[in-house]
Amino acid sequence: MKFSPEHRQVEDTVIRFCDKEINPHVAEWEAKGQFPAHEVFKKLGNLGLLGLKYPEAYGGAGLDFSFSMVMAEALGQCNCGGVPMAIGVQTDMATPALARFGSDELRQEFLAPTIAGDFVACLGVSEPGGGSDVAAVKTTARVDGGDYVINGTKMWITNGLQADWCCLLANTSDASPHKNKSLIVVPMDTAGISKQKIHKIGMHSSDTAQLFFDNVRVPRRYLIGQEGMGFSFQMLQFQEERLWGSASSLRSLDRLIDQTIDYTRQRKAFGKSILDNQVVHYRLAELRTEVEALRALTYRAVEMYIGGKDVTKLASMAKLKCGRLSREVTDACLQYWGGMGFTADNPISQAYRDSRLVSIGGGADEVMLGIICKLEGTLPGKSA
Repeated sequence: MKFSPEHRQVEDTVIRFCDKEINPHVAEWEAKGQFPAHEVFKKLGNLGLLGLKYPEAYGGAGLDFSFSMVMAEALGQCNCGGVPMAIGVQTDMATPALARFGSDELRQEFLAPTIAGDFVACLGVSEPGGGSDVAAVKTTARVDGGDYVINGTKMWITNGLQADWCCLLANTSDASPHKNKSLIVVPMDTAGISKQKIHKIGMHSSDTAQLFFDNVRVPRRYLIGQEGMGFSFQMLQFQEERLWGSASSLRSLDRLIDQTIDYTRQRKAFGKSILDNQVVHYRLAELRTEVEALRALTYRAVEMYIGGKDVTKLASMAKLKCGRLSREVTDACLQYWGGMGFTADNPISQAYRDSRLVSIGGGADEVMLGIICKLEGTLPGKSA
């Protein structure tokens, strides 16, 4: 992936934003269990950062997907995982299908204010009975006159407590599980919606909710694209989500290794620095190499995606590697920080807690392995 001066400008802007508008408040937001999404997103919207890849007609910059990936990587400057994840939901998880398949009217009503930072968006796919098995979604949206009537429950919804609208996946017919689903825009102030906060072991600054829909009525014109295409549309959204997740980890992992090098160089034990032990500096060299390998894989997938190629396998590989490497890097680095690494306010322990989600959210590691095996033709009874 080639970086132009425009790419570098976006990168510099995002890094400065993280240092000025996010990092000074991380401790406060982590303690509160929520950051002020409307306030932060409006500032991002004013900088033109919430719609880099979206059409200018709706307030976007009209750039290609690589700019979103540059922004995702630069968000690794944040001293937490929760706020970048919430931003990623706004830019690359809840909005791609609306931007690509929504009617002009729907995009003006919901996409434009989301790009401006006036609306906060969330994605409603996962349910209490499962997240990675999208075909098993139970929430229903039945037609009643000119409305959909929605009933069901959504779980693990990032931005769910603060969102103005939800990109909701629901069953709109009794057809087969891959052909009966639709994506629907649901305003979160609609009667019949209730919310419950979910407490997590990490990502504390990002609010996460369970959402309950009890005979919630929305106009049928809030349908994104065509009925029955929701599963396919969501699979496309997952590709961008998984690439975003991989890109967003790169700078963060490099920073953790940098911080660990600095700390182990200063920390002394048995007459020499911790870093002087070969087992330590060799291990950090291995980890740095692994991060560069993930960067190369992610960049290649992004290049192919921009070129219109199917990157399902590469995006799944990048997501799988990102989750596992995040666990590996944070665990190894925490070990070298010793007792300090086990304190709650240490940057390594924060990353250790936050990054554990990567192997679960957006498709668990096991689901990524299944996708890769299917495309390799190595599943039992399958051939390439």
